[in-house]
Amino acid sequence: MDSNEALNMLVEGNRRFVSGAMEQKNLVARREELKAGQQPFAAVVCCSDSRVVPEYIFDAGLGDIFTVVSAGNVVDKIGIGSVEYAVGHLHTPLLVVMGHEKCGAVKAAYHGNSESNIAAIVKKLAPAIKRAKKGGAEEEECEKAAVLNVKAVIRKLKKSPIVKKALDEGKLKIVGMRYRLDGTLETVAK
Repeated sequence: MDSNEALNMLVEGNRRFVSGAMEQKNLVARREELKAGQQPFAAVVCCSDSRVVPEYIFDAGLGDIFTVVSAGNVVDKIGIGSVEYAVGHLHTPLLVVMGHEKCGAVKAAYHGNSESNIAAIVKKLAPAIKRAKKGGAEEEECEKAAVLNVKAVIRKLKKSPIVKKALDEGKLKIVGMRYRLDGTLETVAK
């Protein structure tokens, strides 16, 4: 499967999810198939928000999506290494970085929350917050920061030698998305 086919599968899966017509999946049979190994058609970097579950949002099954999850969909060395594994070893043709509406991590960063280890997440989100925060309405600025963060994560992932090589060889496509809590998606321009 190439990256365009993978993206079409995600888009079609999201249409099914939004309409409530999700496909029946035989999880028992699929589990048996996956004992031989995995070949996900997409890797998704997303937020750990419980409302943002890629396998549901894209109506995907076991073994379809390699998911890298962290609050605010931020990436550190572990997150980047996880993406590199998906791209370099599993040969995943599509990488999606997905932010979402009303992200709690972005709101925490907006307010400069430095409580315990949350400070590490806030620090990763700080550049997007700084660019978005212009003295306007908090909700609008947080939504803008979430989109800016998706773009920043994409730029960071493109610096990975493994990701860059796959992109240069035409074996990988990266797409930024923003999930709305009504179930729909929008593409984030690079």
